[in-house]
Amino acid sequence: MALESNERPDQPITKFESMLKTDDIYFFDAEDFEDIVHHYLNNGKISLAKKGIKIGLQQHPDAIELKLLNIEVMVFENNLAKAEILLDELQLLDANNEEIYIQRANILSKQDNHEGAVILLHKALELSQNSFDIYSLLGMEYLFMDDFKLAKESFMKCLDFDEQDYSSLYNVIYCFEFLEDYEGAIHYLNDYLERNPYCEVAWHQLGKLYYIEKMYPEALTAFDFAIISDDSFIGAYFEKGKVLEKLGKYHEAIENYEITINIEDPTSHAFLRIGRCYEKLNNDKMAKYYYRQTVREDPLLDKGWLAITNFYSKHKLYEEALENINRALNIDGENPLYWKKCGKIHHALQQYDQADFAFKQAVDLGNYELDTWLEWSEVVNKVGDTLSGVEILKQGKEFYPENLEIRYKMVAFLLMLEDFINARIALLDVLKIDKDLKELYLLENQFPKFAHSEWVKSVITDSKKES
Repeated sequence: MALESNERPDQPITKFESMLKTDDIYFFDAEDFEDIVHHYLNNGKISLAKKGIKIGLQQHPDAIELKLLNIEVMVFENNLAKAEILLDELQLLDANNEEIYIQRANILSKQDNHEGAVILLHKALELSQNSFDIYSLLGMEYLFMDDFKLAKESFMKCLDFDEQDYSSLYNVIYCFEFLEDYEGAIHYLNDYLERNPYCEVAWHQLGKLYYIEKMYPEALTAFDFAIISDDSFIGAYFEKGKVLEKLGKYHEAIENYEITINIEDPTSHAFLRIGRCYEKLNNDKMAKYYYRQTVREDPLLDKGWLAITNFYSKHKLYEEALENINRALNIDGENPLYWKKCGKIHHALQQYDQADFAFKQAVDLGNYELDTWLEWSEVVNKVGDTLSGVEILKQGKEFYPENLEIRYKMVAFLLMLEDFINARIALLDVLKIDKDLKELYLLENQFPKFAHSEWVKSVITDSKKES
């Protein structure tokens, strides 16, 4: 049985869903179908949106807007060839419809032709009465092209249309930050806040920018205004806590982190921050408690495991530190930072074979930090494999070719091996960089017998003659 829409007083979406559950067929205006489809698209319910389009086109086969929504779904689902065929048909009927150019631009964007998409979007702008959405799309295309200046300008135009468009506001600030124009971003946000003094999002973003610029009092003020604007804004309390940490006000920082826990479910990041504050306050009992809470809340948060491991290592409780880092490795054995920390602990426990294995794992998994190479080479040297120590330092030198600590250590290892030819070559190479011998202490501190040997003095003299 077919019913007219005015026989049902419910809203179109409610009526539509009721129709899907029964054998009744309700007639809707084309505009109602558009609202129904937009509702489902906005809520990510694609299958229901497609049903709305199908039934809508059955009742209104000539409705161009429904056809365009059909094309939009096709583009979303990467059915691009069919979408282009339908666009060609529509363009013959309505050549000045900006939505046709928008959908063609979306297709080009999907094909990574962002320059072509921009051209079509500008064409759509010429035809559009309401360009807000088009500027948003333009901004995204410019982001894809890494043109952050034009992207910023496009998102600013979105805010000219709607100052409550926080997505565009975030994008504007993102562009400023990428361009490293923090001063410009601060100026822009202050102007924005002159017009929107109770915008918690803008105050929050302004506070983060002041934090980056190390303007901590100004950052605190900004976060306070964000909280005044919305006293349940977790992000503002959390960022305010970070500023208070920087200022050494650890008790106040803890209070702000605890507020975030009380407003919503606790987060591992809040527990971690509270633990660090207690550690700074030398309250080891509470620090340990919150570090434990961190890894319980999120066992995959590497910063949590590293914090509790560092806590025990700092107190030279290496067995406890090893127990915790091994737990972390059982959860994520592919984490190079865990393996590096494991190597350091084994080194401290004089378990050199295990330390060697751990450092090798760290490097194999992509940890190429300077201290990794230096400590790994020390470990293998301590087990008498000085030659491997030289090879490790050679690898490290590839990543840090100008680092003198690696170079001086390599000289010392070669002298241990009594490889005087390569030791001389290596030392002369170092002296080309360290001409004034300002860094010679790196050799003196660790290997005084070599640093003060006649052999080294002779090479230094020869180097000065050659220069």
